[in-house]
Amino acid sequence: MIKNFDELIEIVKQQPRMKLAVAAAEDDEVLLAVDEAAKLGIVDAILVGNKSKIEKIASNLNIDLGKFEIIHTESLTDSARIAVSLVADNIADFLMKGLIGTADLLRAVLDKEKGLRGSGLLSHVMVYSVPTYHKLLFLTDGGMVTYPDLYQKVQIVNNAVKVAKAFGINPIHVAPLCAVEVVNPDMQATLDAAALAKMNQRGQIKDCIIDGPLALDNAISIEAAKHKGIVSPVAGQADILLVPNIESGNILGKSLTYFAKAKSAGVIMGAKCPIVLVSRADTHEAKLNSIALGSLVANNK
Repeated sequence: MIKNFDELIEIVKQQPRMKLAVAAAEDDEVLLAVDEAAKLGIVDAILVGNKSKIEKIASNLNIDLGKFEIIHTESLTDSARIAVSLVADNIADFLMKGLIGTADLLRAVLDKEKGLRGSGLLSHVMVYSVPTYHKLLFLTDGGMVTYPDLYQKVQIVNNAVKVAKAFGINPIHVAPLCAVEVVNPDMQATLDAAALAKMNQRGQIKDCIIDGPLALDNAISIEAAKHKGIVSPVAGQADILLVPNIESGNILGKSLTYFAKAKSAGVIMGAKCPIVLVSRADTHEAKLNSIALGSLVANNK
């Protein structure tokens, strides 16, 4: 079982090297992360974007571009389209977002003729190494699905479970987060949480243990659960935190980063390959962790 990002990088260094296609690679932090990933032997990379801008950034950062293939494009639309086609044509194994809007990249991903549309829902999975928590936390979905219904939450859980399985986690504990830990007919999130738990018990959602509704404190603290008299296999042991909507996921994730000083990595699941996607404000370390995450998932798909 992978317990932190150092272990993640060591694992992916030992697996077959994946090839990464970077859409709109003309970004300082992206190039730093890709360069370090290549030096570590995690990936080979194809840089898609404005060649002169890529070369200028690389020169300023003392990055040797000799180890990369560069495909010049005149527009962000072309960058997204070509990077996606590299994966669709099995030239690359997975995709990374560079200096391009998420919507622009996903437009190419979801293209019916030359995209990477999978059979299910696209959702975002963040992985956090929190100094005050005893294992990695998988947070979903604070980046893609705005207000998921029950059917979408099932798919979001399935996508996150695939990531957790790639880390070797077993059993995988899933906590559907709510404001309270009891079912309240006036709070839809608690109804969905109870339904997910029952679906899991009946084998409709596999490869994990789901129990809820659970408030955040009960999901991550055994002591808090005991104080409230909660008996649950997930209480205090959550691996996956399923948030009720995008705002709560976004706020919780950024709180972990900025208040708890957590290290992180992020990937979109549900397409034909993992898509490395983190905030533009994230450091190249977070982007490097995300490349390692994408490589791990791509190798395990």
